[in-house]
Amino acid sequence: MANGVSDRTLVNQLTNSPATRLILFRGIEPSKQGYILLKLSTRMQRDLLHKLNDDEILNFLNPLDPDKATDILQEIQEPRSKKITERLNDYVREKVEFLLKFNPKAAAGLMHLNYLIIKRDMRIPAILEEVGDYENKTGKFPTILVVEERKLLGELPGSTLALRKTNEITDKQIKRIASIRYDSEVTKVINSFVKNPHNKVVVMDENDNILGLIHSNEILGLIDKHMTRDLYGFAGVASEESVLDSPMTKVHYRYKWLIINLGTAFLAASVVGLFEDTISKFTLLAVYMPIVAGMGGNAGTQALAVAVRGLVMKEVELKTSRKLVINEMIAGGVNGVINGIIVAFIAVVFNQSPALGFVLGMAMIINLINAGFFGALVPMIMKSLGKDPASSATIFITTATDVIGFFVFLGLASIIL
Repeated sequence: MANGVSDRTLVNQLTNSPATRLILFRGIEPSKQGYILLKLSTRMQRDLLHKLNDDEILNFLNPLDPDKATDILQEIQEPRSKKITERLNDYVREKVEFLLKFNPKAAAGLMHLNYLIIKRDMRIPAILEEVGDYENKTGKFPTILVVEERKLLGELPGSTLALRKTNEITDKQIKRIASIRYDSEVTKVINSFVKNPHNKVVVMDENDNILGLIHSNEILGLIDKHMTRDLYGFAGVASEESVLDSPMTKVHYRYKWLIINLGTAFLAASVVGLFEDTISKFTLLAVYMPIVAGMGGNAGTQALAVAVRGLVMKEVELKTSRKLVINEMIAGGVNGVINGIIVAFIAVVFNQSPALGFVLGMAMIINLINAGFFGALVPMIMKSLGKDPASSATIFITTATDVIGFFVFLGLASIIL
């Protein structure tokens, strides 16, 4: 079935056909199954791995790179994953058991082992011999890392071996390469690639021994996952949800947050109910209410996006978050003045009501300051509670801007108008 079919087509077929997914997957040649599996969502991976037997899993794990095999095994529960690991071929098993020792959510969880360590004083013919042995064993050309007295000096590019003029390694041939500790958080790894673009980084232990390598393509995939998770989090959608999930699966992932949203909507409605008499006397208030609330919600989401990015990129921490909150409140106040003047002008010109214009302008200023406060504060609170700072924060921020926005707008109207 898979002969001549592109990987993207296979992934689309598996994603779009939940009823026949297992049959389709079994029709793919084992040498491709592992790579195709890793392109599927985490939930689909777990579903297929649960339904496949151990022999079928072994058939596609053995041809995989050890780091990829490790990624798959981490989606299988114990003790089954341990039994499968013990049956892997010797080379893959040794590497997998080494990789499984590390936290999958730290830098070591992203590394691969396709590298070769050589000493600074080795001659190029000897290096070529070692590279050849490595290629014969793994079928891959390794990244060549140069050390001197156990200290990492850098990388020796493969082109140097092909274009060599002497049999000695020169300092100019050794290219500097970045390094990071094995227990560094994933966000720190991402940050290192974003701030100092490079195509690979060496993972070191606490004694500066080389453990593995992380390539930039791994980071690009990770950034994409983080962006998807954050985007879903803003909307109150589980990151495990797939575009083509069944309707009932989508309901399962979404209904809890929607019920919470319903409760917060009633809270905002109850505030409006307190000023029923005021609204009945000045019906124009109902026209401008969505503007005050909507502007607050949008400003809050902007502050939220900045705060979440700051947390992810380690630009802000909980202990230094006060400055962020104050800055967002000031920015909200200035934007409130700008937009407040505009909406007040509209109310004066079109509704011939300077008093209404004043109420609208003041409500806009106060609500945008409020939006900056909650937009920056809510992700900090969620982070301090050990929760994803992007996870459905918009629900709470929108509630705050709606409730306070309505209360200030209608409260001022009841006093002034």
